[in-house]
Amino acid sequence: MADPVKEGRKLSRSFSGLALLGAVLVVAGLIGLVYTGVATLTSMILFGWLLLIGGLVGLLHAIQSRGTSFFWLAVVVAALNIAAGVVVIRHPHGTAEALTMFAALLFLTGGVFRLVGSVVVRGPQFGWTLLQGAFGLLLGLLVLFDWPHSSLYVLGCFFSLALLFDGLGLIAIGVGGRRIVSMVSDQLTPAGGTPVTGQDRTGADRAGPEEGSGDEQKRSQS
Repeated sequence: MADPVKEGRKLSRSFSGLALLGAVLVVAGLIGLVYTGVATLTSMILFGWLLLIGGLVGLLHAIQSRGTSFFWLAVVVAALNIAAGVVVIRHPHGTAEALTMFAALLFLTGGVFRLVGSVVVRGPQFGWTLLQGAFGLLLGLLVLFDWPHSSLYVLGCFFSLALLFDGLGLIAIGVGGRRIVSMVSDQLTPAGGTPVTGQDRTGADRAGPEEGSGDEQKRSQS
């Protein structure tokens, strides 16, 4: 049977690795917030490579599934992904401008719909929905009025914030996991320092009834 102390150490190392990865992501997010232009360019290049690799993988799957009814559809989708990846990698600045414009329009439409919906419905979350709509509308207008210069920092800021919050989440999981493993290990290890294994528990459970039956026999004989 597996030693709980060794398993606990393995889990602790795994959670430590998660916390370390989270710290790296937090540092990368903070650097990206300082150098938003570099973060925007980096995010576009990563996005392009993801599209390119995804298109190649999709094309391989389409070739493997040739003869099926969705073969040509898979080929077309893979070809579009490959073409989009090549365009994004070759023209990251133009792609950033287009995506920034798209994000501004999303903020505008989402803010307008939330504002209108909150005024028309007037539900229990009226104030919160109204505030969200106003914030989305204001953010969309700010990005749109500063376009195309806003494309140099908007996407990089979002990308850096995503890294920052993901890193904080991983750190919380790693630290919390280490604490839980430490608490469980302390409960499984008695004061003498020798871990209580499953076999020890089974032997103790078996010894208990046997000792009790011996005591009963002595009492009956007396």
